Parts: sequence; C-alpha cells; structure tokens
Amino acid sequence: MDPRVASLVHDVLRQGLGNSAAAHASGARAHALIETARAQVAALIGARAEQIVFTSGATEANNLAILGTLQAALAKRDAHVITLATEHKSVLEPVRTLATRGVATTELKPDNDGLLDPKVLERALRPQTRLVTLLHVNNETGVAQDIAALSAVCQRHSVPLHVDASQSAGKLPLDVAGIDLLSLTAHKLGGPQGVGALFVSDRHRGRLQPQILGGGQERGMRAGTLATHQVAAFGLACELAATSREVEAQRVAALRDQLWRGLSSLPEVLLNGHPTQRVPGILNVSFPGVEGESLFAALTGLTLSTGSACNSRSGEPSYVLRALGRDSQLAQSSLRFSFGRDTTTAQIDTAIEMVSEAYLRLRDATPASAPPIADWQGQGDRYVGEAGAARLGTWVRFALRVLDGVVQEARVQVYGCPHTLAACSQLALGFRGRPLAALAAGTPEQWRVAVSAPIEKLGRMLIIEDALGALRPT
Repeated sequence: MDPRVASLVHDVLRQGLGNSAAAHASGARAHALIETARAQVAALIGARAEQIVFTSGATEANNLAILGTLQAALAKRDAHVITLATEHKSVLEPVRTLATRGVATTELKPDNDGLLDPKVLERALRPQTRLVTLLHVNNETGVAQDIAALSAVCQRHSVPLHVDASQSAGKLPLDVAGIDLLSLTAHKLGGPQGVGALFVSDRHRGRLQPQILGGGQERGMRAGTLATHQVAAFGLACELAATSREVEAQRVAALRDQLWRGLSSLPEVLLNGHPTQRVPGILNVSFPGVEGESLFAALTGLTLSTGSACNSRSGEPSYVLRALGRDSQLAQSSLRFSFGRDTTTAQIDTAIEMVSEAYLRLRDATPASAPPIADWQGQGDRYVGEAGAARLGTWVRFALRVLDGVVQEARVQVYGCPHTLAACSQLALGFRGRPLAALAAGTPEQWRVAVSAPIEKLGRMLIIEDALGALRPT
C-alpha cells in the first residue's frame, strides 16, 4: 500500500464514522468520503461517478458482471458466453458454473504469445452470445490484449464486453469507451486489500442483476454496508496512480528489462508471453531442466510466485502457460516476477544473482549431466544406478565407489521436489562406510519423518528405491 493511502486509512478509522447509508451527521461524512472516492475511481478509467459500483474486490466484481448479466437468460436456456482459456479463475469459475446451468460457453485459445486474435473472437460469436468476458492484462504473463480491437468486434455485433482490468488499471492507459463492464481492485495499484469496483455502462445497467441482496446499497447493484476507510483509500490510490502512471510505467519497465537481460543469458531460459505487448510490472520466465518447486524453494530471499499469486500453493503446472503451448514440465518450472513502487535496481541485481546461482546449481546436479565419477581417483569399483525421468517429475541417480564390498564414496544427482532432494542427500551421506549389500532406501514413513515430506509426495519418492535397486558396476 502507498504510505499516503495507509495514512488515509488510519485517519478515516479514527473519525469513528457511521454507516454511509444513514441520515445522521457521521453517516453523511462517510457518504461524502465514499462519493469522493467514487469520482476518483471513475476518473482513472474515463467513467462517470454514478457508473461505479463498489465491491469487495475484482473477484466479486467479476462474479457480479458475469452471473449478473446472465441471470435473466438462464430461464430461456438460449444464452452463450465467450471467454479466454487464460483468464483468471474468478472469471473461469463463474463461466463454468453457468455451463452447469444450461448456458453455452466457449473458452477460446490464445496464440502462443498469449494474445487473442480479434478474428478468432468474431468467428466465435453467435446470435445467442450474451457476454464476452476478457482480461486486459494477464495476471501471470503480463500480456496485454488489444482491448480496443476486441471491443470493436463486440460493438459491431452488439455483444456486451466485460473486461477484468485488475492488472492494468493505473499502469496502462485505460478508457471505458466501448466497454460495458470493467472490474478493478485496489490492492493492485497501491490501495488496500478487500475493496474493488465494477464499472457498469448506462446501456448495460438494465441487464445486470445484483448477486448480493439486502439493503439495496450501490443503487441496488450490491447490498451491504461499505467499508468507508477502504473505499476512501481506494479512491486516493486511483488518483495517485493516475498522476504517476506514465513516469512509473517507464521506471518499472526499465527494471523488468534489466531483469530479463540478466536472466536471458542463462542456458535455455524462455520468456512466456508476448515480448512487447505487455504490462511493465510482470515478467514470467521458464527455466528448463530443473524441477520448479526446488527452484522456487531455493529462492527464499525473493518474494515471487510460480503462477498466479491466488493459486500458487496448488503445486499444479500453470493452466495459463499450458494454454500458451508450454508442456507441463516447462509450465511447472516457471517463475512470475512482479515489480512495484518499492522495487530498486539493486534488488533486481540481487534477484539475477540468486536465480542464476540456484538455476545453474540445480541443473548441474540433475541426472541430465554425466555420472559424477570422472574425478574419483581412489581404488575400487564404480557403481551407478538410476530410475525415473524428468517427465515423471522425479529422476534419481546414485554413484558409488566401492572397495572390498564397502562404500568409500557416494554421490547423488536428482531432478525432483525439495523433499526428494533432501531424502537423497541424507541417504548418500549415510552410505559411506556401509556394506554395499546392506544399503537400503528406507521406507516412505521414514522419509516422511526425516524430511517432512507430504503424504502425496511419497509415491514419487519410491523412485529412490528403484534407483538403488538399479545399481550396477560401470
């Protein structure tokens, strides 16, 4: 949050304001703050204040736009909705819910750069199409759609267009001309979490039905007492973002380019998304040859994600990158870097150094490299055993130097999750001095306790046992 916005939150909370819907004096003061904020939000996107409906965030705004538009059409069962396969889950899930209720839905595929061709959209339109819903800027890749061209398609066919502008508001030029519905959220532009808004055009207001019912607040579009401190802070954040947008965009774009220059010199790394048609503050990069969770775990000094910040704990490869043509392995080994007002060139240098060190170290330590036995000078036989594959998510190779049946040295190469790396390293350390015939991988329960491995990972860790069972002289 911008410090000036945080100060406003504090000041408003100290005033002890009443409900903005009430007629008493403290309610009137709250109402005045909210209406000022409504005008500030509207000014950022070229709208009028009365066209802004405050929500709890972009997720609620997206649900209101999609479900609220289609609710009247559900009974007729002749409605059709179009979206893009790379949309945020707060768009995809409402659309898929509509599909279970009899609404026809189309999820278009972008090109490999993440862009939607307006001609592809036009071909997908039907006489029954009631809504097209699209992200302006993708939250994982930073790719910016040509909203003007896509809007022109919708206007030619008189189809309402909803745009999720969470990642673009305050960062790219934005105007609601030709757009029927537009979602935005405060925390993406220096405001507090937990508040957002939906722009509703005059022509679309009669088509939209509220999804939260109660006291009829927000001109009947969204019931519930507004959080005055959050709404006021949202308004100020929009005003500040509008004032600094051009200068800040240039500064942040320079930081993004600095990071990409540093990372692009690493072997085989890939930029995800269009190279130029993108927002300044997001860079998404795939790191081939390493297991993504292990790379992420090695970067504890950085605040980043493996995909959507909302969804990065799932451990699943990004569906956004899969839609761009990346295979599961590449999608899983991708990192999303974000930049903001506090990011400095020194931090970028640190990030380049940390990512480079971790990536090269993990690549060199996988079985894709030659068995690590070339420098062994001592007497004895060399044994190598491996199992698994990168495409399976786990690949393990043990290398042993054995003299008179006793292990003199043990090394391991691993492509796998951090728990598999830790289990293999512990085993290799414990093999030295033990008879070759007595080596044991341990049990899944022992691994679970020793390296705190989640139960769902124990199955793939059985590959450790397979690798030991495959030990043969070389």
